[in-house]
Parts: sequence; structure tokens; C-alpha cells
Amino acid sequence: MLLATESDQKTATVLCIDDEQTALQLRQNLLESAGYKVLAAKSGVLGIKAFKSEPVHAVVLDYWMADMNGMQVAREIRKLNAGIPIIILSAYGELLDESLGVADLWIRKGEEDPQYLLARLKELLKAKSKLRR
Repeated sequence: MLLATESDQKTATVLCIDDEQTALQLRQNLLESAGYKVLAAKSGVLGIKAFKSEPVHAVVLDYWMADMNGMQVAREIRKLNAGIPIIILSAYGELLDESLGVADLWIRKGEEDPQYLLARLKELLKAKSKLRR
């Protein structure tokens, strides 16, 4: 009997939302290099539209964007799929009164190694897949 390898498993799709093109591209490159399929959106409105258009397994988004802040986007996504893992990135510390029950994880930009994001994303996806079984 052959065991399934990681390459045989379905690739997770991660929706990245950030209105800063450079940050969005860097995050997209990081996630793709780790084997994720990435949907990139340059605004909260476009991110919600992308979320509705194709299956997404997790969302990574910036807190501070021009059209909608990350919490507004996260709340809209939670209405569409309450179980989706959501990671918010911010230059600010976590705003507990805003993020409680909405974001699964809040990462302060610039303070964590990029591998930290990858490791936490992998953990969240693994935890969510166990809940579905």
C-alpha cells in the first residue's frame, strides 16, 4: 500500500488582502514558495469579492487599508464562512476589543520572522481540518 505524500494532498488556497502592493507581493511570494495557492487582492472590497468567487482555506490580511480595515473585512468573511482561519497583520498591537472572536491570530508586522507566519498558518489549517473530521 502506498502512503499519500504531501504533494498528493490538495493544496490549500490562501487569500491575501493588502492595499500595499509591495507587501502583498512579498507575502504572495512567501506563501507560494511554501506550496500554497495564493489569491491576492489589493483592497478589502476586492478581497471579499475574491472570497466569494472561489474556495479559500485561509485568509491573511492587513489591518490598515484605505477602503476597509482588516477587522471589517474579517467580519464580512466570517459571515460568509464562520470556520475560515483568519490571520491579521498589523503595525499595531492586537486590538482585543475588535479582534476577539473574529481573528484567529494577530501578528505584529516586522516583529516576527516570515517563517512564523508560515508555521502559524500551517497550525491553523491543521486544526481546522481536524474539526471537519
